[in-house]
Amino acid sequence: MKMWGGRFQAETDALMREFGDSIRFDRRLYRADVQGSIAYAGALARVGLISAEEREELTAGLEQVQAEFDAGTFQIEPGDEDIHTAVERRLGELVGPAAGRLHTGRSRNDQVATDLRLYLLDEINSLHKELVALQEAILQQAENHLGVVMPGYTHLQPAQPILFSHWLMAYFWKFQRDRERLANAARRTQVCPLGSGALAGNPFGLDRRALAADLGFDRVSENSVDGVSDRDFVVEFLAWAALTQVHLSGMAEDLILWSSREFGFVELDERYTTGSSLMPQKKNPDALELLRGKSGRIVGHLTGLLTTLKGLPLAYNKDLQEDKEGLFDSIDTLKLELAVAAGVVRTLQVNPDRMETALDAGLLATDLADHLVRQGVPFRESHHLAGLAVRRAEELGCDLRELDLAEYRAIHPAFDGEVYALLDIRRSVEARVSEGGTASTAVKAQIEQAYVNLSI
Repeated sequence: MKMWGGRFQAETDALMREFGDSIRFDRRLYRADVQGSIAYAGALARVGLISAEEREELTAGLEQVQAEFDAGTFQIEPGDEDIHTAVERRLGELVGPAAGRLHTGRSRNDQVATDLRLYLLDEINSLHKELVALQEAILQQAENHLGVVMPGYTHLQPAQPILFSHWLMAYFWKFQRDRERLANAARRTQVCPLGSGALAGNPFGLDRRALAADLGFDRVSENSVDGVSDRDFVVEFLAWAALTQVHLSGMAEDLILWSSREFGFVELDERYTTGSSLMPQKKNPDALELLRGKSGRIVGHLTGLLTTLKGLPLAYNKDLQEDKEGLFDSIDTLKLELAVAAGVVRTLQVNPDRMETALDAGLLATDLADHLVRQGVPFRESHHLAGLAVRRAEELGCDLRELDLAEYRAIHPAFDGEVYALLDIRRSVEARVSEGGTASTAVKAQIEQAYVNLSI
């Protein structure tokens, strides 16, 4: 018997059932649904709507339902529209008429909103662990290669020398912000809508705060209409997923470039690469390309849900069923991606010699300008003068370290013999000692702070 079929005479069209049923994808909510139902049985017992014996009977039956799902033996029946009807149908088979009391005062509207929050909170915890594992891999590589210098880039053009560890730590802090945003999203997911009913609230005097505490929620939803219709927490999670995906994609793009023969800065472990079906010599960065390529689907899920929610009237509408597939796919994708990314970083082979070969005196043009500033020349002028030195060296076919002092002094008399001591890659790196800079002392300080942040 359908839980909503009393006012209907006609059977639901088979095509409509296929179109409307969600059991094919929302069955993964079974743990949350059982957890919520056990807590709700307790709430009903506290106000005397069911007896203590019925509560125990319902709890035992629900635990049996979960055990069947856990073991993979639960049988989905044709009438199971969604996870809620499947659980309730099987509960009735196990405990009989008492199962019909469980839904008293409860709607699938507040039930699914609660299930989704419980499920997401568990998944957020798993994703948090994967983020930490990736950050730990970055820190390990940063510590192991603290002395390695590489060209830093802007506009994909060589800019200034930096430590390879400094580049790595840039991504550590991006993922740190992602971890903080994920924690913020979890706090706003920690709201219990159960007890909101279909939209108007519960008429049986349930203690919603006690119910929320039983489920591990921090607080209850303040408004029953909002409680059943709110999907902000899903949007926030998908926004987190999209931005985290962008960071993964950016790191992947850098490593794809640097693992190419033209750069050769790093080499990817064979466990994270593939070959070609035609060209025997190929070692393709497929793991990184997929980290980059999946950005479209993750960003698309965020855009899709925002579009679904735009203009929905309050309170619940069937449109909200569309909140799940994109969410589930984003969770599955990010969990796998973060683990793969950690593996790629952890097994990365760094080639300091190729990085050193890519370093040249042109990267030190800013140091020339800084030298003139210390001699009292305004920076805008010193920038121009350093540019003239770069151009003169290009005209003569030499680099800045080979440019004769007379050439420097012809550009500006503030250039003196000390200029050659300035034109040293390591000196340039170690001069950037300000907090957050690329000097080894500053990068070590970043790493120390990073470990503090990971422990919080």
